[in-house]
Amino acid sequence: MKTVKQLLSTKSVQLFSVAGDTSVLDALKVMMEKNISALLIIDDEQLKGIFTERDYARKIVLHGKSSADTTVDEVMTSSPITVLPTDTIDHCMGIMTDKHIRHLPVLEGSLLLGMVSIGDVVKFIIEDQKETISQLQSYISS
Repeated sequence: MKTVKQLLSTKSVQLFSVAGDTSVLDALKVMMEKNISALLIIDDEQLKGIFTERDYARKIVLHGKSSADTTVDEVMTSSPITVLPTDTIDHCMGIMTDKHIRHLPVLEGSLLLGMVSIGDVVKFIIEDQKETISQLQSYISS
């Protein structure tokens, strides 16, 4: 079974984060500039939460709050669900499906190793299936 560590080895390890006292507007600017849909919230070198486009839509827009006057720590998802590098991709898919979330930070102890998105997981599964199909075709034709 393929693991989160294997998935992380196939993608850029670049992580994007802001501090909890960052305004929502500034966080959204970072998300737009980096073309990402989630930011990790890190204070004192510790993962404190995650801020996503969904948080913005549900906790700012629908409540009539100001993006410039609200900090991300007021609307972030605190203590996000995390996974270990040894967890399986199927485990990640199960969490994402059951909890209706799209991003999972990867921690080893308190060390942040990366983040996997639903897109990363789906792409990884598709590539793995392509490899399996290719091996089966090779086996059948030999």
